[in-house]
Amino acid sequence: MKRAGFGIVALGLVACAPVQQKLVYPPVVEVERISLTSLRLPTPGRTAEAGVQLELRIENPNPLPVRLARIEGALVVEGQEVGQVTVSGLELPAQGETRQVAQLDLPLTLNTAALFLGIARGQEVSYRLDGTLTADFGPLGQPRFGPFTLSQGVWKQAPLRLF
Repeated sequence: MKRAGFGIVALGLVACAPVQQKLVYPPVVEVERISLTSLRLPTPGRTAEAGVQLELRIENPNPLPVRLARIEGALVVEGQEVGQVTVSGLELPAQGETRQVAQLDLPLTLNTAALFLGIARGQEVSYRLDGTLTADFGPLGQPRFGPFTLSQGVWKQAPLRLF
């Protein structure tokens, strides 16, 4: 009888132990390449813009496929937010990855024009992508991860031929 009592108590303690394992892990976003593709001067009815291309690699660490409903973020260059990034509807295979290219048209302001002109001349700058991820796990729900820094690095490219 003592053994049965001990087994029931041990089973009760195990059942009450906190679960430390996460059920779902956030996808991992990495900027594989960032490039300034154009600088456009203002024209009547159109503001000045910087064309930026982000090549993203998104990894799914989960053992089940994930539909990434949305990546929303802010592109920050040299500590200054220069624009917003939104990518939607990505299918991630179980423990796999996908790649996505995001083409951004970012407004040039007095504060950001010098940054982009420096990049166009080949100057090295630091950047980061801060934001959130919203996954769609079907019946498990749509968890939102973040906000946090999704990716960061150094941006240096060959000078653009502007004229």
